[in-house]
Amino acid sequence: MTFQSVLRSGTFDQRTIIVTGGGSGIGRCISHELASLGAQVILFGRTEEKLRNVQKEIQQDGGWCEYRCGDIRDTDVVSQNIASCVEEYGPVHGLVNNAGGQFPANLEDISANGFLAVLKSNLLGGFLMSKETFRHSMQQHGGAIVNITADYFGGMPRMGHSGAARAGMENLSQTAAVEWAKSGVRVNSVAPGYIASSGMDSYEDPEMIARIPKFGQSIPWGRMGTESEVSAAVCFLLSDGASYINGATLRIDGGSSLCLNSPLTDLQTATQHNEPFDGFHLSETPNILKTAK
Repeated sequence: MTFQSVLRSGTFDQRTIIVTGGGSGIGRCISHELASLGAQVILFGRTEEKLRNVQKEIQQDGGWCEYRCGDIRDTDVVSQNIASCVEEYGPVHGLVNNAGGQFPANLEDISANGFLAVLKSNLLGGFLMSKETFRHSMQQHGGAIVNITADYFGGMPRMGHSGAARAGMENLSQTAAVEWAKSGVRVNSVAPGYIASSGMDSYEDPEMIARIPKFGQSIPWGRMGTESEVSAAVCFLLSDGASYINGATLRIDGGSSLCLNSPLTDLQTATQHNEPFDGFHLSETPNILKTAK
């Protein structure tokens, strides 16, 4: 079995697409779906073992995959890697800025270094990858960029550094959508809400660990999302079907970003007709959710 995408086979034939943070979680899922649709996928990340494992998975399924190791926060590293990709594989048709990270903390407990670290991972890195991909390829050949942000709408308590960075990334996407349109480059964002992904297992904060299994109870759709549901949106925005969508942000959150704390009504979550889409044949339930069951 391979990835069961809702897009037609061959959607990305002869196209090269870079995915940052493609070694795990949502990035891994996106990479698999793109490869299953014919893309030449280039993974970009810091941990070679993770990248190599995903490369092997994709190749075993009959897909094309290469990878580059490097820190997206380093201008020279990003520029050199993008340049080498273009030299070796030709124009880059798509870029998915998925890499990022954060840690739970109240604003008053976040140090300057901690705040900057999250901004660099979630904002600076996406800027550098976009800029260098534009300079080395898309300025001449066009292309599509999809930036993955988060459900920061209405604030992100205990994730203020991440919320600031993600909001900045959306605004940066809008600016790039205007400035780079003349070169035939579309830039859009997706904003995932609570997604059952391996990233959930990275938290060590006891309060966070206790809350994660209950996330679905606060969503109108009555459950958390799947990696495949994020990937489906990303692949659509990269496809020709989205050729008139530019500067948009697509929320993938089951309605969690809407006004849910109204004193006029109690939240009634969906209990039927809300089945998840999970086309990823290698998807894995996060350990924290297995324990909760």
